[in-house]
Amino acid sequence: QVQLVESGGGSVQAGGSLRLSCAASGRLSNYAWGWFRQAPGKEREFVAAIMWSRTTYAESVQGRFTISTDNAGSPGNLQMDSLQPEDTAVYFCASGPFLTRSWDQYTYWGQGTQVTVSS
Repeated sequence: QVQLVESGGGSVQAGGSLRLSCAASGRLSNYAWGWFRQAPGKEREFVAAIMWSRTTYAESVQGRFTISTDNAGSPGNLQMDSLQPEDTAVYFCASGPFLTRSWDQYTYWGQGTQVTVSS
């Protein structure tokens, strides 16, 4: 069983930046890496995903967030710029066999890291 651990969350003011990282206890070859978030009282929502060189983003973060990997097979990191209060949520790293926006298609999940953006 592969364990995922997120890091890099914190508190910033609107307009600020954070970089989230995901560490895996094992290697997942040919797996997609995704980031999801969940705000209090809301459902978990897709943020971004990457598989090889292909990426996909939620419309709400397009142009502000960038997902990348250090090398093939490495977990995806999430650079978040121009953060807004509505980005406040717990952010989860996930990995699965398909590049998809559907959270139920991801096999492995981290415990989440809190991101708080103040106005």
